[in-house]
Amino acid sequence: MPRLRALAILAAFLSLTVAGIPIQVLSLRLRLRLRKTYPHRYHQLLARLFGVRITVLGKPIQDRGVLMVANHTSYFDILVLSASACVSFVAKKEVNDWPFFGLMSRLQESVFVERDKKSQAMASRDLIRDRLKRGDALVLFPEGTSTDGNRVLPFKSALMGAVETELGTDAEGRMRYVPVQPVSVAYVGMNGMPMGREFRSLYAWYGDMQLIPHLWEALKAGPFDVTVEFHPPITVDGAGGRKAIAALAEAAVRRGQMRALHGLASRPNRGVPLSEGEGGDALAEAAA
Repeated sequence: MPRLRALAILAAFLSLTVAGIPIQVLSLRLRLRLRKTYPHRYHQLLARLFGVRITVLGKPIQDRGVLMVANHTSYFDILVLSASACVSFVAKKEVNDWPFFGLMSRLQESVFVERDKKSQAMASRDLIRDRLKRGDALVLFPEGTSTDGNRVLPFKSALMGAVETELGTDAEGRMRYVPVQPVSVAYVGMNGMPMGREFRSLYAWYGDMQLIPHLWEALKAGPFDVTVEFHPPITVDGAGGRKAIAALAEAAVRRGQMRALHGLASRPNRGVPLSEGEGGDALAEAAA
């Protein structure tokens, strides 16, 4: 049965994707609003198809440019985050050349950057800055790699320099900056039961794991639960610079992940904002 389930899911996935590619291509060429909303709906359908049950805490920023910074566990993060909000991703340059996944990344208007060469950091930062100024919601994985889903690695701040760009003044004459919104992603359940540390590697993709065999085993393993928490945004004027933002965001994301993994995260209705006090605790903890 697990094998038949996996085969059925893959067949439905390919059919849905092939049918949707022309829609997204046309939306991109005509610059339709659909180019932002279609990937969101597409990934919501994939989540149902794959049996990914997503609990969303907090509220994603969608009405202006925002750099969302999240911990990175698996290729499933793309599905989960895109199903939770209308977003594009910041991806390493090599992804653009990958078969199939490169095409899917381009269709979602990903920003491809050079992470390893410091000489290219400024150009990559400018690419991100221009998209943020256009009002896009971009997701960056500042750890620079994926993990086993049980921890959060230190956040690298180089690409966060894009949020130091001034956007002009508000009605009261204060300078405006692009917000940074920390996002925690935690893989918390499997087949309706809490997911233990030993089973998280079925869905976490890291190290030298091979993509296709890992995906096959994940599909055979069955439905799983993910908690996504959108934390209150941070701005450079309030934090004091990109390195301070990276530290604050890292602390908020780590705290959110740990709460979810230990079953301590609250569970309001999907998309309901966190209370002001609850969301502020993570930043207060980081600043302490």
